[in-house]
Amino acid sequence: MPPRRRASHSLESVLTEAVALLDEHGEPGLNFRALAGRLGGGVGSVYWYVSSKDELLDRASDHVLAGVLADVRDVGGADPVDDLRTIAVTLFDAIVERPWLGAYFMRNTLVQPNALRLFEKLGQQALRLDLTPRQRFHAVSAVVGFVVGTAADLGQDPPAEVLSGEVGRHEYLDAAVDQWRALDPVEFPYLHEIADEFAGHDDTDQFRAGLDLLLAGLRLQAGA
Repeated sequence: MPPRRRASHSLESVLTEAVALLDEHGEPGLNFRALAGRLGGGVGSVYWYVSSKDELLDRASDHVLAGVLADVRDVGGADPVDDLRTIAVTLFDAIVERPWLGAYFMRNTLVQPNALRLFEKLGQQALRLDLTPRQRFHAVSAVVGFVVGTAADLGQDPPAEVLSGEVGRHEYLDAAVDQWRALDPVEFPYLHEIADEFAGHDDTDQFRAGLDLLLAGLRLQAGA
């Protein structure tokens, strides 16, 4: 048989189009046939660059993280906790913008060098704090877990009635708040107290408040 001809496109173009498909249709919309169609080649050409859909997803995730790394490249001021916050918020914004990203963050660092570099960037801020190796590991893990988990949760599709436009977001929240206010205040005092806060809350503000609580605890632990 004649030797196989190398595909004319590049890994960069494969990953760029894979990210575009993920942005448009989510993980279910990403397959080799659709990707090859966007690239203008056959399905076999994609296999020059990735061996499976799992590898494609991991590499596409890492492709996006290159931009996050670029955004935080110059982070490194006088306060390591503030720098941790800056990196965390940048990663959070990237995952909220692309909800599919959270599921593949650091899933396979053998093909995700940018994820590893971002994790290292966070860890280097922890190295500047007076902590033990275990405390540093737990601190960075807690920050990453909070960022990725919260961003992925916010990136979920809204309820069907909100997605269809039948009910607006504020209407949906108001209905939940009305339900809480109808509960027995003796049995549910907390829900009654926070009902108004929930009704008008901003998801990003809520995330940043939680991150600040986490980092305040880290600052106390490090005596910073």
